[in-house]
Amino acid sequence: MKVEFHPVDDPESVVGTATWDGRQASVESGDDEVAAKLWNVFRPIPVVVDDAAYRRLGTHGEVSIPPGSLEWFRAAAQVRAAEAGLAARVVSAVTEGGYDPAAGYRSFEETIERLAAGDP
Repeated sequence: MKVEFHPVDDPESVVGTATWDGRQASVESGDDEVAAKLWNVFRPIPVVVDDAAYRRLGTHGEVSIPPGSLEWFRAAAQVRAAEAGLAARVVSAVTEGGYDPAAGYRSFEETIERLAAGDP
């Protein structure tokens, strides 16, 4: 998963990115100050969110999400970016491919292999 960060008042100006490789976050930015903010966003400590999507059925209130998962990465990007004065948006890592109704004859695994290999 890849997340782009931009100033809250300027969504066209991307100041840094972060990617999740399945185990940890990595950040990139041309500005050292922004890079420091992004490393702070993804410091490996739990994130507290008040979002029903992260709660167990029938519960209410805040939820603590421990580091090391995609859910944590997503929550950290959303919650802590706002604290740093930035806005986060998730972007697609795959720039080509997508849904092809005429390719219904391919299995799901074949489609994923084709997209991962970069074949159009």
